[in-house]
Amino acid sequence: METVNADLLTDFTPELILKLDGIIKRYKGKAGGLIPVLEETQVLLGYLPIAVQKRIAAGLNLPPSRVYGVVTFYSFFTMKPRGKHTVRVCLGTACYVRGGKALSETLRKEFDVEEGETTSDRLFTYETVRCLGACGLGPVLVVDDDVHGRMKPSKVREILSHYSTES
Repeated sequence: METVNADLLTDFTPELILKLDGIIKRYKGKAGGLIPVLEETQVLLGYLPIAVQKRIAAGLNLPPSRVYGVVTFYSFFTMKPRGKHTVRVCLGTACYVRGGKALSETLRKEFDVEEGETTSDRLFTYETVRCLGACGLGPVLVVDDDVHGRMKPSKVREILSHYSTES
């Protein structure tokens, strides 16, 4: 395996890098091995930064552009770190007119995170959606699979604090 990239070491421990190398080794030379390597690597590391993609490409003897192309094509792969919890605010018409935009602004300001980004502590990834099919409960905030209807901006911090204290 090639020398560990300096930028790889800043995000991942040597133990994780050894596990990554083990994943690559299991699939090296196997047809169709790239996607399983990427899937297992994302589960292991949480995301697929460029340095990791280059290591996978080198280990599987593929051009880095091929690995990058697969990562960017499939929506379930991510090149950015994701939070432990995903927070979604519905901005569909019903939720929007009932205060969805205010929920969105509260999340942005109080957690210093933009849509599609992850908080610096990697606890929350914030996303917006156009409709969750819960229009009668609008505005709606969803944390992982938990739906919180008729949300008010003043309740956002309280709701998310329950996820902050989980072990």
